[in-house]
Amino acid sequence: MFDVERLIADCRAAHAEDRTHKAVREVLARALAEPRAMLQGLGEPVRAEVRKLYHSPELTILNVVWGAHMTIYPHNHRMWGVIGIYTGREDNIFWRRLPGGRIEAAGAQSLCERDAVPLGPEIIHSVTNPIPRLTGAIHVYGGDFFATERSEWDPETLLEQRCESQSTLRYFDEWNRLHARRSASTT
Repeated sequence: MFDVERLIADCRAAHAEDRTHKAVREVLARALAEPRAMLQGLGEPVRAEVRKLYHSPELTILNVVWGAHMTIYPHNHRMWGVIGIYTGREDNIFWRRLPGGRIEAAGAQSLCERDAVPLGPEIIHSVTNPIPRLTGAIHVYGGDFFATERSEWDPETLLEQRCESQSTLRYFDEWNRLHARRSASTT
């Protein structure tokens, strides 16, 4: 059976042993081998959210639930990350910097249930949940995700700007409000 506290302890031990993403990715991959157990241990996603499971200056572990058809702007983390999908799917577009502060699409990757994928500290990506239901993912970051200054890129102009964590979290709340209104109007 999946245990959140065991995942946290294993990720912390792996990170203490190897400061790169490699050992943490292996821990997350093992946990994702049983996605149904992970789903039971974390609970069935019921709303879009970013929930802290563990947070320190060296390591952040989040349970991220993407709303149906939700898309988040291109952004960076300025630290390595590992994303593991335990239910649903997420599509990533990877971007590269251009002169003048703009970016252009450089590649893409779809992540499905059981996938555990590392992201380097320089990666810029946008995320879309392309399916009509919630997607659940564990995100592990090699640093303090909430205190690190990051960038995002305007979705229309593709120009770099400062990323405000609170603004991103409000986006999840806004998705929940819109979804609740849509659900209420169809009943």
